[in-house]
Formats: sequence, structure tokens, C-alpha cells
Amino acid sequence: MSAVEHPTAVEQEQARQALSALRDVHPGADTFDVTVAGTSESVHLPGAALELIREVLANMAAGQGVTVVPAHAELTTQQAAELLNVSRPHVIKLLDEGRIRYRLVGRHRRILASSLLEYRRTQQRETRRAADDLAALSEDLGLY
Repeated sequence: MSAVEHPTAVEQEQARQALSALRDVHPGADTFDVTVAGTSESVHLPGAALELIREVLANMAAGQGVTVVPAHAELTTQQAAELLNVSRPHVIKLLDEGRIRYRLVGRHRRILASSLLEYRRTQQRETRRAADDLAALSEDLGLY
């Protein structure tokens, strides 16, 4: 895992500038080129990396910490709790309920990062759907 706990004000501003420069970049032929400052070298990056780079920069610009975890990485319950921003006992409850897949290594639970991210995406979709439903209901009742 690689992490930036809390970006400094300078790092936040640098991230904002970089994000602004990358906002309108659209990879051609599945790659895009980045020129390294102070050199005339151009680095060819896969197009799939562009969205990840934008997401990292957006979070840093907002002052949020960022953690990069390979999808195949196995996490402890404590690491999973930190990534979900919940308590370790809550993660264990989710595991016991079968809401997140895991495996046992001896007596220890190991959670595949991809399973944890799948759970988080599902939760985010459900939250957005609930917010949309609430907004529609408020509009129907004239409470806006």
C-alpha cells in the first residue's frame, strides 16, 4: 500500500493545478503522453491510468488522504476498517454477515482489496439512490 496521509497546502495547490491541466485530456489510442519537467522526455502512460491519476489529484486537492492498494492485496480487518472509515468491530460484523468476502489464515481474517472496494461501491450506489429518492419525495411534497 502507498499512502499520502494529509496533503500539505502546497501539495493541495499543486494537485489542483495538475488536475486542471489533465481535466480535458482524452487518451488517444489507449495512451497519453506526459512530459517530465526539466527534460524533453515524454512518458507514455496507459489510458486506464488517467482516471486513477485524476482521482488521486482530486482527493489531494480537497485535502483528503489517498491510499493506493493493489486489487489483489489482502488486508487485515484493521486496514479494512481504516479504508472504510469505520471501526474494526463493524468490519468484523460485516464479514460475519457475509456482506464482504474474506478468507481465514489460521484464526485471522484476510480481506481481498477488490472485495472491500466492491462493498464500498455498492454502499455508495445505495447512498446515492436513497438521496435521489429523498430529493424526489421532497419535490413531490413541495418541501424544496
